[in-house]
Amino acid sequence: MTMTDVSGLSQLGQQVEAPTSPETAVLEKVPNGNQGTDYVVRFTAPEFTSLCPMTGQPDFAHIVIDYIPDGFLVESKSLKLFLHSFRNHGAFHEDCSVYIAKRIVELLNPKWLRIGAYWYPRGGIPIDVFWQTGEAPKGVWLPEQGVATYRGRG
Repeated sequence: MTMTDVSGLSQLGQQVEAPTSPETAVLEKVPNGNQGTDYVVRFTAPEFTSLCPMTGQPDFAHIVIDYIPDGFLVESKSLKLFLHSFRNHGAFHEDCSVYIAKRIVELLNPKWLRIGAYWYPRGGIPIDVFWQTGEAPKGVWLPEQGVATYRGRG
């Protein structure tokens, strides 16, 4: 087992102000100590919040991000701060969901990534957003995201 090089990180272990927008949020990465081994990393944000760009009302989602790293892993504190930066940001569900995934892909260039964004209903209609970079590599254990379709009182 090797030590992860964290020397280039600016947020981990530091007191950091919450970013004011997703565009200004700093996502950081660390070297993948298991490069050459395909495995899935999952991040779950069960209480994600953004704002409706039209009404300013809060929108809530349960977001699941799965990726197969190549050379780097996303540093989790920077990811948490990035996701938190949406709390006062107005964007439609689709824009938030795909933007999150594309920022991580841009940072890491993973072998594969998918996002499932399960938005809670406002006005009676849940909007779920799914995106992935392509087909997952064969032979990798990829569990279901485990988020049930919204049923209301059903």
